[in-house]
Amino acid sequence: MEIEQLERIASQVRRDIVRMVHGCQSGHPGGSLGCTDLLVALYFHQMELKESDDSQPIFDMSGAGEDVFFLSNGHISPVWYSVLGRRGYFPVPEMATFRKLNSRLQGHPTTHEDLPGVRIASGSLGQGLSVALGVAMAKKLDGDDHFVYCLMGDGEQQEGQVWEAATFAPHHQVDNLIAFIDLNGQQIDGPTVKVMNNRDLGAKYEAFGWEVLHITHGNDMAAIVKGLQEAKGKAGHGKPVMVLLETGMGYGVDFMMGSHKWHGVAPNDEQLAAALGQLEETMGDY
Repeated sequence: MEIEQLERIASQVRRDIVRMVHGCQSGHPGGSLGCTDLLVALYFHQMELKESDDSQPIFDMSGAGEDVFFLSNGHISPVWYSVLGRRGYFPVPEMATFRKLNSRLQGHPTTHEDLPGVRIASGSLGQGLSVALGVAMAKKLDGDDHFVYCLMGDGEQQEGQVWEAATFAPHHQVDNLIAFIDLNGQQIDGPTVKVMNNRDLGAKYEAFGWEVLHITHGNDMAAIVKGLQEAKGKAGHGKPVMVLLETGMGYGVDFMMGSHKWHGVAPNDEQLAAALGQLEETMGDY
């Protein structure tokens, strides 16, 4: 897809996010809005997915013969659900059931609801990179040359299991793994520099043996697409790849941007109207 097409999809996804969170008065809009451009670029441009003759995705739990994605910071499920729905994994109107009783679209992604596109339960922070490593190693053992992608939060880097996985990956040369850290500088209790300063994550991952790339404009679609292509080019040379993605919490909605207060707060009716007024409807609301 052209950059302009991806940007139009991203606008609709942002509308979906604020409407989903408003609809149940619960959820995490801030990080979801910030990571919208990355997930749209992955699912509509970068990843090689199994598809039917009419370009609809075919979900296979094993992920064999295709690229796979794991959302480690599962609390930003609204953006993932919107992207999966818009990509064709499940009916778009189902987004109206977000966080409702018996919905497949729970607040944190789960597997027992059998939602296509979701392979692990996530949101218990720190675990996604380990799972992604296991799948990436399995692909190498099976001779499957597709990639495994994993998204984490910057606050999530305070979890110890992340650093066990960070040590494991270079040692075993898991070079078909491309991971991302959403560097929005915010977590539920405040700025990451005040809660627990991660300091120079790039230097840390390089010291652990990773290939590290920076996308300094993580809400610029052209920059993301270019960065993803560069990351893919760096893979396959004996090192896992870490992409540091600088995004804005709440990006696209002016009163949500840059504040940890919108980490897990739903907009009221007036705020929803204001947010939707800033986001173009490009694919039709559910």
